[in-house]
Amino acid sequence: MKPHVICLMVASVDGRTLHSRWRPKGSAGDLFERVHDQLDGDGWLVGRVTGQEFAKGKSYPATTDATFPRTPWFARRDADAYGVVLDPHGKIAWGRSDIGGDPIVVVLTEAVPDAHLAGLRSEGVSYIFAGRTQIDLALTLDILNRDLGVNRLLLEGGGGANGAFLRAGLVDELNLIICPAVDGAKGAPSVFDSTEAEADQRAPVAAMTLESSQLLDGGAILLRYRLENEASR
Repeated sequence: MKPHVICLMVASVDGRTLHSRWRPKGSAGDLFERVHDQLDGDGWLVGRVTGQEFAKGKSYPATTDATFPRTPWFARRDADAYGVVLDPHGKIAWGRSDIGGDPIVVVLTEAVPDAHLAGLRSEGVSYIFAGRTQIDLALTLDILNRDLGVNRLLLEGGGGANGAFLRAGLVDELNLIICPAVDGAKGAPSVFDSTEAEADQRAPVAAMTLESSQLLDGGAILLRYRLENEASR
């Protein structure tokens, strides 16, 4: 079964998500954390670039004598919530096993070398495989639900990861915090993004229904939309 996927993001009024470029500056991070806690997910998921921001390690050893099966490995399976990170090619050396108390679960492809798996195991970082050379997002959700009991997953960026889930028809709900700030220039990431190769791919969103709106501190507003995708319709 697929978890209920809620995309949670904070954006300027022009849809940009790099807070350091906003004017005027504000407390976007505080608002995000507050709504994140209120949504009470069984896990949250980010892409590799966002995940790298949490890493504390420099690198893992380049070689190992050990060999590991390409099957899930879990350091913990009893957490209230998990921090899930897409890292298809095994680029992140973590230097930690949790983020804010939530155990890290890395989503890999089978092409990742044994040396990287040895590094993850040595730090108590759980991992799953969701494809041979590219990550299958639907399979990722299935594994998280089946093996870790994740029924409610918060999708929290960056724009590339959000866009990939959106185009795959896997986002069920959007919680968008719009802050009274502007970016106003090219080059900043947005709530949903893509590569140049994916620019012509359209998301299969058939309908968006506004479930609620809420005024937050400092003039920010929280918009909650329910998404209906073509496949579900």
